[in-house]
Amino acid sequence: MACGLVALSEISHGQSIEPRAYSNAPVGVNFLIGGYAYTRGGLSFDPSLPITDAHLQTSNAVFGYARALDLWGTSGKFDVIVPYTWLSGTAQYLGQPVQRTVDGFSDPAFRLSVNLYGAPALPLKDFVNYHQDLIVGASLQVWAPWGQYDSRRLVNIGTNRWIFKPEVGISKALGSFTLELTAAATLYTDNWDFFGGNTRSQDPLYSIQSHAIYNFSSGIWGSLDATYFAGGRSRLNGALSNDLQQNWRVGGTLALPIDIHDSIKLYASRGVSARTGNSYDLIGIAWQYRWGGGL
Repeated sequence: MACGLVALSEISHGQSIEPRAYSNAPVGVNFLIGGYAYTRGGLSFDPSLPITDAHLQTSNAVFGYARALDLWGTSGKFDVIVPYTWLSGTAQYLGQPVQRTVDGFSDPAFRLSVNLYGAPALPLKDFVNYHQDLIVGASLQVWAPWGQYDSRRLVNIGTNRWIFKPEVGISKALGSFTLELTAAATLYTDNWDFFGGNTRSQDPLYSIQSHAIYNFSSGIWGSLDATYFAGGRSRLNGALSNDLQQNWRVGGTLALPIDIHDSIKLYASRGVSARTGNSYDLIGIAWQYRWGGGL
């Protein structure tokens, strides 16, 4: 069961890449996740603001918890993710070089997902005989505006707005391979205190995501991942900005089981085509501990 990953808090909500988001798991199993992710590259700004040539680096500690649920006979999951970010970088402000260094908690994320078809809720004793065919699932993820935020600064760790991401997905097993496709819309409330009391709003960001996963007999699995996202055009005090996103990212994931309770996941992604704000690279590692549900 994968943990959603947080990169740059201002732009990553429609860009995260997460294979096996709708895989089945025994009811009552808990997952504790700790990870580290490093990003480097460009960050887009509202074109109405005098910021250019931004280059940022972030180090992100990610902590998460998830639990497999029985939702009226079908399997589901609740998870919460809390990231802590160290951010530093340079940019040009009104033609002059400026620097920003800050650290703090980013916006936490909460998600409820349910497998609508093909993944019944099963205790561990019955789950050992479960074999996936076709799974259809849906989820809702919410980011709360509780991260560190300073309205006197253009670059922040928190976003000072609520973010909602409804998503639907399908997962099809074909022998040792699993193919997945998801579609989502990321919806934003307004930031009423953007850079000195301005109001910043943003159109929905639409995304599709695909994964080709190979499952080895040893329990190791790896995937090739891709996502495309479009939309997300912003407004500053009602003035429409020229920051429409039409971007591609690709990546890879490798999961390595250690024992019945522990596993390690390695992942990386990069922007390969960008109209606005996708020119950053990400690499990370996550540890996952499982307990409960009869394990």
